[in-house]
Order: sequence, then C-alpha cells, then structure tokens
Amino acid sequence: MPLLGIHHTAIICSDYQRSKHFYCDILGMRVVAENYRAERDSYKLDLALPDGSQIELFSFPGAPERPSYPEAQGLRHLAFKVACIETTVAELKKNQIEVEPIRVDAYTGKRFTFFSDPDQLPLELYEV
Repeated sequence: MPLLGIHHTAIICSDYQRSKHFYCDILGMRVVAENYRAERDSYKLDLALPDGSQIELFSFPGAPERPSYPEAQGLRHLAFKVACIETTVAELKKNQIEVEPIRVDAYTGKRFTFFSDPDQLPLELYEV
C-alpha cells in the first residue's frame, strides 16, 4: 500500500477573512470550494496549489493558539516549493510580511527561508 503524496494540509485560523486574504490574495492559492457550516459556526475553505496539493482552511470559534516558540511537538511547519526564492520574498515583503534571511540547506545545497501566516503558523519557502 504505497502512499501517493500529500493531498492536503488542514489549518485552523483565528480570523477567517484575514487568513483567506493572506492565502488567496497574497500567496495566490486558488479557491476550490468555500462552505459555511452553521451547526459549527465554522468556515471550511479548500485552496489549491498548481501541483494539485491543497490547504483546508478552517475557522472554529474559541480555538486555542498554537504553541510555536519554543517549538512544541507535532507539525513543525509547512513548506512551499518556489522557482525563485528572491522573487517570492520580494512579493511577500511588498505585502508587509516579514521574512527571515535566505539560508542554504547544508545537506541539499537548496535555498530556503521562513515567514509566518496571520496566526504565526511557520511557513517555509524552498527553492527547487
């Protein structure tokens, strides 16, 4: 039973409209489906990347903050593939998003950097 890849990553946000703007308008993800679930007072937004992978963006009232610093056990970060890291970093900075300095992976020689979503979820850019 071989795994074929990652279909989606689920993210719970604190401010649905702010996060929707961030992932759609700034990061350029495409909306696949958007649903409001009245019984849970919750949105579920399915977003797609060009390679077919997806993010499910959820809003849940009263969800606790994610412990990030110091890093907690569990999912560490979400990494996005980019063709040119400088171009992507420039676009993020143009949108007033702080980005760490570009580094080089000591094992692969590839360049990468980190930034955060509106809820301080750590996100990585990885140049392929």
